[in-house]
Order: sequence, then structure tokens, then C-alpha cells
Amino acid sequence: MYSELIARGTTAEITVGSSSTLEQFERIQDLFDRTFKASRVGIWVCTLPDEKLTWTDTVFELFDLDPQSQLRRQDIVEFYTPASREALGKLRSAAIKDGDGFALDAEIVTAKGHPRWIRITAIIDRVDGVPTRLFGMKQDITAEKTMFEHIRTIAEVDSLTKLASRARFETEFDDICQANGCAPHSLLLIDLDGFKAVNDRLGHQAGDDCLAMAGQKLLKALPDARLIARLGGDEFAVLHPCDCLKSMQEIGDRVVEALEYWWGRGSEKLKLTASVGAAMIDRNAEPKDVFSRADKALYKAKAEGKGGLRMDSDPGVTNAA
Repeated sequence: MYSELIARGTTAEITVGSSSTLEQFERIQDLFDRTFKASRVGIWVCTLPDEKLTWTDTVFELFDLDPQSQLRRQDIVEFYTPASREALGKLRSAAIKDGDGFALDAEIVTAKGHPRWIRITAIIDRVDGVPTRLFGMKQDITAEKTMFEHIRTIAEVDSLTKLASRARFETEFDDICQANGCAPHSLLLIDLDGFKAVNDRLGHQAGDDCLAMAGQKLLKALPDARLIARLGGDEFAVLHPCDCLKSMQEIGDRVVEALEYWWGRGSEKLKLTASVGAAMIDRNAEPKDVFSRADKALYKAKAEGKGGLRMDSDPGVTNAA
């Protein structure tokens, strides 16, 4: 009730029968005010076609503007990031043309330079089918977005190496296998040879540091990789653009070279190498089949002495340059 009175931008004439009724209304009004403020929710109105804006104080606060500031829509939209500004423009135009309203989570940079996320809801008022105004609410959802981004990061990033997580790898791998228009890629599976000795002789902290270093070496060796992930333990995976076996061999050789290093101090130094199994990713291939081919190549590399690259010998894979 109260939000609608504000949205309509009118002065409501209230007929009351007693002072207690007026007091009750004022208490309700105060409750609305405090609830909206605590929830970081403000109400906005934009009349059409003159684009005149009216905001409650909370909306001014969301944009870090003084409540006495003059509002001009062409200035306000500049606070939105380019992507959010574009999305807002499309939704707003479509709603004004023939819709009832819209909702959008938009990113802004406030007048004081603070990044912020706001949730916009809008309703279109029409008179004889002609849009006369938009009104709705704007709510600060920065904390919500930050929380979800933190959850996403935990799910998608390996906390130890800062590489992609196994879950992120599986999603990206499936996308590549199932995408018809995707450029050719290869899958490389990597095991660190000698890593168990690092854990056993130097301790788990040294082992963790060793894995983190391996991740950095992979990132440096393969700057053009689509994704580098830690699958678990000392196992890594790489998804790399690649159109032939020759290119795949060059990528694999860079991995083998990068992951041949010593770890530890003094007489406790231990040498690490990498066994790599590689397979081309055919279009519309089943992820489990591609993974199995790369895994068999990795097993062969380890069985033949470790510290080297073996490529899938599937006859369906060509060696065209």
C-alpha cells in the first residue's frame, strides 16, 4: 500500500475517524520506511515520455548521490557498466513497447567509485494502451552477488594450485566435445612422476608447495591453453586448441620439458618429471571415450619409463598439418 502511494508520486488524502487511526497509519508508514531501508530497497518512478525520474532516499544511497541531486536519466545510465547498460536498454525498450515490466540484476559503479550490484524490478503503467510511466524497486544485492561469486570460485578453482577444479574441467570438456562449431582441441592428462617421494621424505607441506609450483609451470608453458586443471593429487589435465598430431606433440613436449625440475633443498632435493597422455577431441565425441583414450596413452607413458609423452593412436585421428 505505502509503496504504491510513493510509486504513484501523489499526495494521498486520508480520511480518518480518530487520532488513533492516524497514529496507526503513521506507525505502518514508519514500519515500511524502516523495513525498506534495512533491506536496502528503494522505490523509483520514471514518467513517459519526458523520462522524469523520482527516487526515494534509498535509491540515492545506492548510487552514492545526494538526495538533493538533480536526476536526469541520461546521466544515471552512465553509472551502469557497459554490459548492464546494454541489457537494461533492451529490456526497458521491449517492456515499453508491448510488455508489462521486467527484472534485471545490474552492475553499477557509484558516484564515489564503488562497484555495486542492484536488482531492478519494473512495472509499466498504460493509459488506453499508451505507456505513461515505469515504476518499481531497486535493491542492493552486492552481498548476495559476492557470496555466490565466492561459492562459484570455491567450486571452479582448485584452492591449492589456483588452477581450474575438476568440476570446472568436466564442464568445459563436455562443452568442447559437444560443440559442433568448436575449434579442434586436444586433451592432455598429466601425472607427476616422483611426487610420492616428495610427500614421504619432505612432508606434506613441501608436497603442497611442489604441486603449486607445477601449476605455475604449466601456466607459463601453455599460455594459449583453453583450460589447465588439477584433477586431484598429482594429476593435471589440459584442454588446448590443436588441429593435428604434430601440434599436439609440440604441446605435450612443452609440458614434459616444463615439469622436469628438482624440488627440495641441499641433499634432500628430489627430481620430478611428468608422464603425459594425449588425445585429439573429435567433434561430437563422447567425453568418456576421449578421456579413456588419453588415459590409456598416459598409462603407456608411465609403463614405458615415465618422464615422456605418448599420444593416442586412434586410427580415426589424422596427422594432417
